[in-house]
Amino acid sequence: MAFTTVFPGQLSIIASRFDARPMSFLQGDERLGYEPAVARAVCQHLGLEPVWVNYPIDQFYPVLSSGQHDVVWFNQAITQERRAWADFTRPYGRFDEAVLVREDSPIHHVQDLAEKRLGTLDTRLPMLPQEDFPDLEWVAFADRDAAFTTMLSALDHHEIDAVLEDAVLLLTAEADNPRWRVAFQRFTQQPFGVGVLPGNRELLDALNQALTQLMVDGTLARLWAQWIPFKPFPF
Repeated sequence: MAFTTVFPGQLSIIASRFDARPMSFLQGDERLGYEPAVARAVCQHLGLEPVWVNYPIDQFYPVLSSGQHDVVWFNQAITQERRAWADFTRPYGRFDEAVLVREDSPIHHVQDLAEKRLGTLDTRLPMLPQEDFPDLEWVAFADRDAAFTTMLSALDHHEIDAVLEDAVLLLTAEADNPRWRVAFQRFTQQPFGVGVLPGNRELLDALNQALTQLMVDGTLARLWAQWIPFKPFPF
């Protein structure tokens, strides 16, 4: 299959230094996690070398539009807003949301959030069905590299009562810190995909073909089990 990339023989990937384990994180200069593992497998299938370039999260799509890189591949739910900036591959994962609280919190169910302060990213807030939640105070955090850390710090310091984020991130945070507890999960199964510069149909098709092959031969399920063993493979 014929396709072109910005740098011949490479897939230039827009990502972030933000620690989004188990999805993507840096250990020294090495990028680890489910997404980098899938990216390496896709690139091996296509005969490309994956090269990650870090940008602030709020610059992902303006940078993609500049044509300097091939894709955005970093914890990106496929949303209508993002479709205005990029064409997306088929999903390589589907993910739920969860609510994280302090260990001693009385919050255990969604109704317990009534009159509480719930923190989430400002980019997530417009996508949330408000009718699913009781009367509460939303606290929006700007979607930048330190947003997740800032929300957890606000939770620790009693500035908010809970955090709403991707379940895999919050389950990992819970496992790493006894001060926090996942109160409940929301079964949203939001698809995550690779954002490709609009108009590069050949590259989009090549990535889709590679992802399909990884799904058929069991590679995607194996990588999921390696990095996200606490959640069932969604395909």
